[in-house]
Amino acid sequence: MLEVRGLQASYGVSQALFGVDLEVDTGEVVTLMGRNGMGKTTTVNCIMGLLPVKAGSIRIHGQEMGGLPSFRIAQAGVGLVPEGRQIFPNLTVLENLRVTAANRQCVEKPWELDRVLQMFPALFERRHSLGSLLSGGEQQMLAIGRALMINPTLLILDEATEGLAPLVRREIWSCLVKLKQSGLSILVIDKNVSDLARIADRHFIIEKGRTVWVGDSSELLSGEDLKRRYLGV
Repeated sequence: MLEVRGLQASYGVSQALFGVDLEVDTGEVVTLMGRNGMGKTTTVNCIMGLLPVKAGSIRIHGQEMGGLPSFRIAQAGVGLVPEGRQIFPNLTVLENLRVTAANRQCVEKPWELDRVLQMFPALFERRHSLGSLLSGGEQQMLAIGRALMINPTLLILDEATEGLAPLVRREIWSCLVKLKQSGLSILVIDKNVSDLARIADRHFIIEKGRTVWVGDSSELLSGEDLKRRYLGV
C-alpha cells in the first residue's frame, strides 16, 4: 500500500529527514511515533507531496510518487487528516464534506454524506453550522469525514487526538477501530501509546529524522527503556 525507503528532506538549507523507512500493508494500521520535532509531520508532508523529496523513494500501490504534486497523491487514494485539522472555517459541515467528495478508486461501498454523518452523529446535529463554530472535537471529526469522502485506500492522521477531551478521544479511537475493521489501511501519528498499541499492527519510531525502531504492540509496551529513550514516557 505504502512503502517509504531512505527518505530525506530539507527545509531550505536545514535537513530534517536523514533516512526514514516506513511501510503500510493493505488493511493494516501502522503508527509513526517519536518525540516532538523528530520528523513525523515532515514525513507526512513528503508522502502527501507538500514538501519536496531530497532523496529516497515513496511508493503507493507500487508506483513511485515522490515529487508528485499533492493532488496526484490524493487522486492515488491517500486521504489526509492534517495536524491542526485545517477544515474550511467559512463553509458549513455539509459543504466541507461535499468539497472533497470523489470515488476515483471505485470503492465498492463508498463513503458518502449519509455514511459519514452516521459515523459521527455530532456532525449530523451541526451539519448546517460553519466550520469556525465547531468545537475542537467536532472539527477533528469533520477533518476525518472530509478525508473519508475522497474514498481513500490509505488514511493518514497527523496528531489524531491532540488537544481533545478524553470523551472525544475515545470516540476517535472507536472510529479508527471501525475503519480498520472495514479494511482501510491507516497511518496514524499520536502520543497516546496505550491507545495506539491497542489498535495498531506495527509501530515505527523515528529519532532525529531517521527510523530507529520497528516492532509490534507487545514489543512496544514491554520496552520500557525504548519508551523512555525515544518517546519520553
